[in-house]
Amino acid sequence: MTFGSNLNLTTDRPTFVTHLECSMTGERYEADRLHGLSRVGRPLLVRYDLDAVRANLPRPMLAARPTDLWRWRELLPVRRTENIVSLGEIETPLIPISRSAGGGTVLVKDEGRLPTGSFKARGLVMAVAMAKELGVRTIAMPTNGNAGAALAAYASRVGIETIVFCPEDTPEVNVREIALQGARVYRVNGLIDDCGAIVGKGAAEGRWFDLSTLKEPYRIEGKKTMGLELAAQLGWTLPDAIFYPTGGGTGLIGMWKAFDEMEALGWIGSERPRMYAVQASGCAPIVRAFEEGVEHAERWEDAHTVAAGIRVPRAVGDFLILRAVRASGGKALGVGDPAILKAVDDCARQDGLLLCPEGGATLAAYREALRTGEVDAEEKVVLFNCATGLKYPMPEAPNWLDRHQPIDFDAL
Repeated sequence: MTFGSNLNLTTDRPTFVTHLECSMTGERYEADRLHGLSRVGRPLLVRYDLDAVRANLPRPMLAARPTDLWRWRELLPVRRTENIVSLGEIETPLIPISRSAGGGTVLVKDEGRLPTGSFKARGLVMAVAMAKELGVRTIAMPTNGNAGAALAAYASRVGIETIVFCPEDTPEVNVREIALQGARVYRVNGLIDDCGAIVGKGAAEGRWFDLSTLKEPYRIEGKKTMGLELAAQLGWTLPDAIFYPTGGGTGLIGMWKAFDEMEALGWIGSERPRMYAVQASGCAPIVRAFEEGVEHAERWEDAHTVAAGIRVPRAVGDFLILRAVRASGGKALGVGDPAILKAVDDCARQDGLLLCPEGGATLAAYREALRTGEVDAEEKVVLFNCATGLKYPMPEAPNWLDRHQPIDFDAL
C-alpha cells in the first residue's frame, strides 16, 4: 500500500480533530461519535487544532512523504491507523491542454486515475474508514454511478454491508461495477433525490447508516485533499481560477475548506482562485440560485443531461457552494449537452485526453468563459476531470479490412 512506509498500522495515529461544527449555525458537536446532519438539517464540518498541526507538521516535512492521499494524515479525521482503508489513492496529475482549450494556460486535474476511476474515491475512502472506526455495520447510499462504485469497493474491503440505489438510467457499466464489488444495487424509476428519499426512510427506521452526499461529515475531508494536492503541485500557490463540475458540490466545498486550513497553517497566503461551479443547463439549480442572488437552490424539475454525475436536482450543501463561489469572485455556469459532448470529442482528438462528460462540462464552460472575457488566456486555470472517460459510451469505430482482399492503401 502506498501509505505503508509512513504508518504503523497497529497504533493510534496523530490526529488533531477537536470537534464537529454545524455549517450553518456554528453549533459544536462531539467528535468520535456517529453523526449525520446537524440539528437544523445541514452538513457538519470537521474542525482541527490548526495551531497544533502547525507546530507538529512544518510544510517541508511533507516533501519526504509519498504523494498519496494519506500524506495529509494530520489534516484527516481517522484516529487509529488500523481503520485506514486504501486501494492506492495517488496524487492525480495535472495535464496541460492547449488545442482543445482554445489557448491559455489550462491544466486538467485528471481524477480518473484514482481507484474505481473517479474522484469519488477520495470522499468514500474517508467516509468508509470513519464508518469502520465508529462501528457502522451497514451503509446505504444513492448514486448516479461513480460514488456507488467507490463505496462498494472500500466497504467490501473492510466488511461493511452496502446497499446502493441508482436512478433507472444510470450507465450499465456503473451498475455492474457496483454489484461486482459486493454491494446490493437497485435501480429506481426516478432521479438521485428519489433514491435519496428511500435511503433516508430506511435510515430513519434504523436499517442502515445514510452515507448520502454531505449527510455525514467525512466525505468533505477526503475531497478536500484535491485542494491540498493542488497547492503542493503548484509550488504552494493557487491557480487564478478553478472550474469544477458541480452536483452535490462536496469537492468544491472541501477545497474551499482546505484553502482556509492551509492559510491558517502558513502554507499559502490569502489569495484564492475564482471558483466556477459548472452545471449542465438541463439541471442547473445552483446556477439559477446564483443568478437570482439567493442562498438556497430550489429543486430543479425535469432534470436531464448526458453528464449524469452532475444531474443532482437538489443539493443539501447548496448554500456552502454558493458562499464559496461568491466569496471567490467566481460564478455558477451552465453549459448545454451539445457543448459538453463537443468538448469531450475535441479534447480526445486534439489533446489526447479522454474526459468524462462532467469533465467535458468544465472544458465547455472554460471555452465559453474565455470567449466572453470572464477569464483571460494568460490566467492559470485548472479544470477538474472527475472520472475516466473509459466508463462512458464512445462513438462507433466502424472501419474494417479484409486481409484476404487487396488493400487500397491510398484510401486508408
